[in-house]
Amino acid sequence: MPLITAAGSTLLVVDLQERLMPAIAGGDAVLENAGRLVRAAGRLDIPVTATEQNPAGLGPTVGAVGDLLPEPAIAKTAFAAPVEPAPGTVVVAGCEAHVCVLQTVLTLRARGRDVAVVSDAVGSRRETSRERALDRMRAHGVDVVTTEMVVFEWLGTSEDPAFREVQKLIK
Repeated sequence: MPLITAAGSTLLVVDLQERLMPAIAGGDAVLENAGRLVRAAGRLDIPVTATEQNPAGLGPTVGAVGDLLPEPAIAKTAFAAPVEPAPGTVVVAGCEAHVCVLQTVLTLRARGRDVAVVSDAVGSRRETSRERALDRMRAHGVDVVTTEMVVFEWLGTSEDPAFREVQKLIK
């Protein structure tokens, strides 16, 4: 999987929920970057899917991201998201990196899917848990990228009609 293209991507937002996010190390930055990704995906016609782990207990997706979603989040109780995104690269943001994100990503890789995890848009309660999760995902063939990398690869060129609008999302 060399470049992450808009035509060949799906964005998966995992469990950015009201009762969970206050406990996440760097949670505000995770939400900000996930919001950037959802906005860019919407502008570039990239499919977006979101999940919520036990929403009765952890609440809905935080409004800053939830309000941007094109469709309601999928409720789940299994840690791995029960989704089969569109073909191509699955770009993943969310929480917790070492639980639901990790198990979702490893499940997708076991199915032969290309996965890119956005390191500045995933979080855990403890930074060491996030770091080890990223190490483990990388060891299983997952690309670890940043929000800015994804957005510029989705654009591909400064001549894209959405360039100016999408570029503003990362400044």
